[in-house]
Amino acid sequence: QVQLVESGGGLVQPGGSLRLSCAASGTIFGPNAMGWYRQAPGKSRDMVATITRLGDTNYADSVKGRFTISRDNAKNTVYLQMNSLKPEDTAIYYCNLIGPVYNYWGQGTQVTVSS
Repeated sequence: QVQLVESGGGLVQPGGSLRLSCAASGTIFGPNAMGWYRQAPGKSRDMVATITRLGDTNYADSVKGRFTISRDNAKNTVYLQMNSLKPEDTAIYYCNLIGPVYNYWGQGTQVTVSS
């Protein structure tokens, strides 16, 4: 069984930065992608950014140029560097690991952007 543990959320002022981390424990096999999704109150869970083991990335249009996703395959860890944060980035951020026959989610970490 794989577990995803997120950290790094919190309260930040508009224009500030945060770095989220997600560490995966357990046996992970096959090609896979790790990513970040977010869900604001009353809204659906949407993709923020994803990255494959080979380093191919994909970003939501709303975060391009502000957020950067990266991963350390040796540590099974994915990061999300968030800069120039806006109030509309406020949400619970979830880590995801998806492979050939599995799809895991973290418990979520709250990010609040407010003055």
